[in-house]
Amino acid sequence: MPPALVLPFKKIDKNDIPLVGGKAANLGEMVQAGFPVPNGFCVTSYSYQLLIKENNLLETIKGILKVTDIHNSGQLQKASNKIMALIKKAKIPQELSTEIFKSYKTLTKDNKNPLVAVRSSATAEDLPDASFAGQQDSFLNIKGEANLIQTIRDAWASLFGARAIFYRATKGFDHFKVSLAVPVQLMVQSDISGVAFSINPVTNNKNQIIIEAGWGLGDYIVQGVVTPDHYIVNKDTLTIHSRQVIPQKVMEVYKYPSGVKKQKVKKSNIPLQKLPDTLIVKLAKIVDSIQKHYYFPQDIEWALEKGNLYITQSRPITTISVATNSKAKYQTSDLSKLKIILQGQAASPGVGVGKVVKVKGSKDLGKIKTGDILVAEMTSPDFVPAMKKAAGIITDKGGQTSHAAIVSRELGVPAIVGTTTGMATLKVSQLLTIDGSTGNIYDGKPKSEPRILKKKSTKKVSKLGVEPIKTATKIYVNLAEPDLAGTIAAKNSDGVGLLRAEFMIAQIGTHPKKLIADKKGYVFTEQLTQGLLKFTQSFGDRPVVYRTTDFKTNEYRNLLGGEAFEPQEANPMIGYRGVHRYLHDQSVFELELEAIKRVRNKYGYKNLHLMLPFVRTVDQLIKAKSLISSVGLNRSPSFKLWMMVEIPSNVILLDEFIKVGIDGVSIGTNDLTMLILGTDRDNETVADVYDERNPAVLWALEKIIKTANKHGITSSICGQAPSLYPDLTAKLVEWGITSVSVSPDMLDRTHEIVSLSEKRLLKK
Repeated sequence: MPPALVLPFKKIDKNDIPLVGGKAANLGEMVQAGFPVPNGFCVTSYSYQLLIKENNLLETIKGILKVTDIHNSGQLQKASNKIMALIKKAKIPQELSTEIFKSYKTLTKDNKNPLVAVRSSATAEDLPDASFAGQQDSFLNIKGEANLIQTIRDAWASLFGARAIFYRATKGFDHFKVSLAVPVQLMVQSDISGVAFSINPVTNNKNQIIIEAGWGLGDYIVQGVVTPDHYIVNKDTLTIHSRQVIPQKVMEVYKYPSGVKKQKVKKSNIPLQKLPDTLIVKLAKIVDSIQKHYYFPQDIEWALEKGNLYITQSRPITTISVATNSKAKYQTSDLSKLKIILQGQAASPGVGVGKVVKVKGSKDLGKIKTGDILVAEMTSPDFVPAMKKAAGIITDKGGQTSHAAIVSRELGVPAIVGTTTGMATLKVSQLLTIDGSTGNIYDGKPKSEPRILKKKSTKKVSKLGVEPIKTATKIYVNLAEPDLAGTIAAKNSDGVGLLRAEFMIAQIGTHPKKLIADKKGYVFTEQLTQGLLKFTQSFGDRPVVYRTTDFKTNEYRNLLGGEAFEPQEANPMIGYRGVHRYLHDQSVFELELEAIKRVRNKYGYKNLHLMLPFVRTVDQLIKAKSLISSVGLNRSPSFKLWMMVEIPSNVILLDEFIKVGIDGVSIGTNDLTMLILGTDRDNETVADVYDERNPAVLWALEKIIKTANKHGITSSICGQAPSLYPDLTAKLVEWGITSVSVSPDMLDRTHEIVSLSEKRLLKK
């Protein structure tokens, strides 16, 4: 049975992200949880895929993108226009239009054509590791069946807007693994609207709720057209910590049928506080409840209509973990002797130093060079390529919750918004220092030299300046790049749960068999040794679990000389890889084991352990263990042998694998999900089926953990799932997993989720 074409919000929850995207899943989840969300339905991502398929657009779009240089703004815009025109003219299947019209009529009791908001919900949107803020379009106050159908086409087309193409490409998202669902929701004619954060997004203070409010519709706040009121609420006491009331002269309103209009604010209202104190506290309670429901901080859009509060959107805050990873080389303490010449709102922390370049519009973005201070009236997602180059960003308008502020924090670029007069008073090429933590703008630059990060650190620190969260469940980190070892080691982790070999081998650049043939196998061993040392040195007494090579044949062929040693395979994902490769040809594996021996015995780093990938049979494990022992690496209290569990046979026969003698298992959810569901995780045509939260996968995860516990060995997980789905992490803890290994940006959030989960278990 194919997936649904259209689903009402009341039948959608957070488990439906592959079908409806993050935005719609959150709306449905909140409806089911009882939060005040306007009624609506979602045209699913399957409908989008059906449109693309039935109009034969896939290969055409691929062809256009293949010849497009995304860093050439002219080429990018031209390609975007072509693709969007194709989608906007595409024929909608009859069965789909029937379902849409049926759902539209049921939104109100009188079955009349109501005003609706048509939004976009990408299947890779609003996930913990990336914000797609502003990358697709939303359309307000749409009325009538014909207008609704065309607007849904327009929303689908926005998936290939220029900024969306650029964002996906630079973030590493496959264009064709991202689909677009379209939530359709009753309009709220906002008297007052705004954005709220369930923690302070600039300081990362978890005890503060930030609320921003403005007259009229909320788009002017999100776009940065107006600077909103700024309220800070103490989460524990629900008292208002501070109020920053900003006069507002213009607002956005809707007047049917003429549409959205810019309008002057009534003169008597200009200086007034937008949201009364009672409603600030009421909204703060709702915001806190939403965070508790999701277990992690939320970015929430809200609206007030005729005295009633509505939640129109909620998504994870994506910038907590990178807030202190700024490009800035100076610190606030370096600025004490500089003169403050302008102030605004702190939007993205860090100190930036550079020369002023004023940007009046997209045409000026090419003026921004690496290290400049970008100054604009307001920023938008179109500015992202230039923002990445900038040492700092200053805008006259906008608040902490604007899309541009969110993107600045994600990029780690210091930013100050709402200065009012920056464009008028700052001079082109003027040398400035900005502090995105305080909102201060200084004349000149600090006299002290820029600070250089220490290369090595084994001390656990918290980015919040408080005692790091401690959990009974160990929180490990997934790593691959040696140059990041020192920086990541300084974060709050219990060690490296998955050290991938492939990046280090790719850096060597030559196929190891060619090196052996050229009698240069020692080069491979030595370079791998040096790479491993960077991790073991940086993490001190914390364990580093190294997964031996799991290159597929197509990946090995890309190395110098690889074509001579690698077969052509129709499906390398389930071909000549993992332990099977080691047993078929021991020569490369022996070089790898020699590197491990050197790190442990020659250099004395006993925190290095070994993990075997893609072990298909019990007999393969027995033979691999024999090879490892033959070179002098034997299991002991100081040398642990782990095995990846990523094949259904590993789950079914886990008791037998464990009896052979291993110290721990680590679940590779990427391959395990693929093989349980029979779904190629690299194939976009079946991507909607691939979901680590499928009941069959969840059953396997629970069985693995409980089997490991029965035998008294370590159980861990190192696939992508814990980084994507915090609710899954909570289940793993409940089942008794002993450790979780996640990407570096998810360390702090995972500590919070695990800590909450452990506390709940103790209360049972």
